Amino acid sequence: QVQLVESGGGLVQAGASLRLSCAASGRTFTGSAVGWFRRAPGKERDIVAAVGWRGVNIYYADSVKGRFTISRDNAKNTVYLQMNSLKPEDTAVYYCAASRYGWSVRSDNYDHWGQGTQVTVSS
Repeated sequence: QVQLVESGGGLVQAGASLRLSCAASGRTFTGSAVGWFRRAPGKERDIVAAVGWRGVNIYYADSVKGRFTISRDNAKNTVYLQMNSLKPEDTAVYYCAASRYGWSVRSDNYDHWGQGTQVTVSS
């Protein structure tokens, strides 16, 4: 069983940057795609970005392309989400999750979820 812990959220002004971290314990990320998802108030949970376990396959939602960067350090069992040029519409609870597959962008293929970290962007 893998436990995921997110960190790095906070309250920032529009245009600022944040870096989210997702650390795994109990089991490594080896062989697993890792994704970042977010749920804004009153909305469904959506995928933001995902990285395959080898770090080759990468996906970004259209809304964050060019602003967010996902990366992983398998030696540290940590996945990062660098968020630049933040907008008020990026306000959400951000979750990281590990997939049972080496690559997937489908949330139902992700079995292990963190507790979430709040990101609030003020205008």
